[in-house]
Amino acid sequence: MNQDNYLEEALKMRNLLQEFLRRQGRRPPTILGLREHIFTGSVSSLAWFMSYQETSFVTIGQRLLANPLRVRFHYGHPDVFDRIFHITRGGISKASKTINLSEDVFAGFNSTLRRGCISYHEYLQIGKGRDVALNQISKFEAKVANGNCEQTISRDIFRLGRQFDFFRMLSCYFTTIGFYFSSLISVIGIYVFLYGQLYLVLSGLERALIVEARLKNVQSLETALASQSFIQLGLLTGLPMVMEIGLEKGFLTALKDFVLMQLQLAAVFFTFALGTKTHYYGRTLLHGGAKYRPTGRKVVFHASFTENYRLYSRSHFVKAFELLLLLIVYNMFRKSYQSNMAYVLITYAIWFMSLTWLCAPFLFNPAGFSWTKTVDDWKEWNKWIRQQGGIGIQQDKSWHSWWYDEQTHLRWSGLASRITEILLSLRFFIYQYGLVYHLDISQHSKNFLVYVLSWIVIVAIFLLVKAVNMGRKLLSANYQLGFRLFKAFLFLAVLALIFTLSIICELSLMDLFVCCLAFMPTAWGLILIAQAVRPKIEHTGLWDFTRALAREFDYGMGIVLFGPIAILAWLPIIKAFHARFLFNEAFKRHLQIQPILSGKKKKHRT
Repeated sequence: MNQDNYLEEALKMRNLLQEFLRRQGRRPPTILGLREHIFTGSVSSLAWFMSYQETSFVTIGQRLLANPLRVRFHYGHPDVFDRIFHITRGGISKASKTINLSEDVFAGFNSTLRRGCISYHEYLQIGKGRDVALNQISKFEAKVANGNCEQTISRDIFRLGRQFDFFRMLSCYFTTIGFYFSSLISVIGIYVFLYGQLYLVLSGLERALIVEARLKNVQSLETALASQSFIQLGLLTGLPMVMEIGLEKGFLTALKDFVLMQLQLAAVFFTFALGTKTHYYGRTLLHGGAKYRPTGRKVVFHASFTENYRLYSRSHFVKAFELLLLLIVYNMFRKSYQSNMAYVLITYAIWFMSLTWLCAPFLFNPAGFSWTKTVDDWKEWNKWIRQQGGIGIQQDKSWHSWWYDEQTHLRWSGLASRITEILLSLRFFIYQYGLVYHLDISQHSKNFLVYVLSWIVIVAIFLLVKAVNMGRKLLSANYQLGFRLFKAFLFLAVLALIFTLSIICELSLMDLFVCCLAFMPTAWGLILIAQAVRPKIEHTGLWDFTRALAREFDYGMGIVLFGPIAILAWLPIIKAFHARFLFNEAFKRHLQIQPILSGKKKKHRT
């Protein structure tokens, strides 16, 4: 087990057992809650953040849950159960491995529903080891988010909500599933806000409103648009930690630790964890398919670029690229009438969140900027992306196997969930619709034919990609010269077409850039729709084309992510600085960092 005990704490066990004889209100307790001592905080900066986060939850958090809110349950901590009470009332464990994924908390639900009482005692503590690497932490957060989603649709939480009084019901909601639901709504709100801003900009409404406000000397409009940025600082997540450290070690120490945590990018870590929670909670809520994710409690080691991409591609990278595209387009079309300060105040928090979702896995990766490991990661990435999948080939060996594994949540998804997925994917087409009317080649025409022509261009690009793929299959093995001449012919034909359009129809370089911004999200939306209707098209050539297009997207995103890593790894000072900020606590204690940075130890024969 990942728990520890101390001799002096074991001597208090007799006193703890006597708590079963004391009444908590009208009845004696059925579960005795204990606090924990997280002993893995000195391994790395991430372990330090998790240590403080868990410490605040198992002390000041559970103290409040137990009294006065009376909504503390069981969370997998070293609680002591009244065995006779539970085995005569349905037992402790649950049977279903899906709906009861977070099996611990359901023991608390059962105890409360069957008129039990759960108390909390801080005079006895048990040692506990938490995850110390980002990948293990993310798997743990994903498992907890999946479990909370299953709690959301369970009968137990429904019955608790029906039987609690109003205030206890709200306390139960906001301390269990409410936190995850509120996080999901917050992230959805960011998407709605950005797409709304983009609509205002591309339709010309925002310009008309701001220009009219300036003519009438009204300054309140931009102030109202920028006011929401002040509540997006994201530092409030650290408030419980500061309070608990202040109570136990003094508020000056708490302030120093809080500042040091921010310097070690705690805000980046917690923002990244927000993305993990919302993705897995939202996806499980829509499609189901919660499953246990073993974290292993492993020692800190270097995670390859391929492993990071597999873990975070769909949960963070794709969403971050979408937000960045929206921010770039919004910035392009608002410059003529909106001040830069207003733009910064409106969007700086979204920029921070997007860049955090892209960079955090590499910032918190030990030896992430080592040149030798970067070269090895690049070789492994190219091998992984080109390896053909099949029966028996694991997802860490082949992109093909990983891509199919990423769609397992859609395999048993219902019709309503698939339709919802398709409707959500239509946002990319609306985005394209707004952009094509701002091309110079459209000559300010508002005719619907412009949008139809943009789809003709997309189909032509798809046919071009299909022709290259077919040529690769038919010619590349035996007629390499012919295949190269075929690609050269297609390239020259496309260049000639662009040059002709630039002369006749006034096609500009900015038009080409805007077309890329418009057509890439549209192609991604088509991939998502194809995945949703996979049973209908799986045995057609359309599915093979979808798979080939998805691989090109993943390869392109991988190159965009890998470029900055390679540049920073080439600078030796970055490697030393990165190791210092990641293992600051270990450096303070003069621990040996090199064995950790060297990665997994190779097994030697004895």
